[in-house]
Amino acid sequence: MANLPRQHKAAAYLTGLCGNQALAEELTQETFCRAIEHSASFQGKCRLSVWLCQIGKNCWLSYLRKAKRQAGDEALEQMTSPQNVEEDLLIQEHARQIHQRLHALPEPYREVFTLRVFAELPYGQIGELFGKSENWARVTYYRAKQKIKEGL
Repeated sequence: MANLPRQHKAAAYLTGLCGNQALAEELTQETFCRAIEHSASFQGKCRLSVWLCQIGKNCWLSYLRKAKRQAGDEALEQMTSPQNVEEDLLIQEHARQIHQRLHALPEPYREVFTLRVFAELPYGQIGELFGKSENWARVTYYRAKQKIKEGL
């Protein structure tokens, strides 16, 4: 039971959404806490994993709003001194470019892509999350992949 949050699709979804394993674990914990607090509001109209991913998304958005207010020099203080600065900078730059391409996608494409790739949700569940059909999720995912490929 202790490993459930780490193994859940919501955890993978959050990892893909924020790109930071430690932050994703923290957000997953917050997601499950909120789910327990508001379990009475789960009406069963969608799968539990879809409901948890939606809660996780809301936790992520709350985190972003809070981080925006607290922006400052904290990020600089947390940086470590790499052994090979040039190599580390190249890796960071490449990761940043990929991250930017993913997050530059318009909203339904980015989220559908993240749910499919990182949370490994089936198209049917992704469609449920958006109140759309399974076919809509397939088409949106395909278009998201095409948009990412165009940017490479």
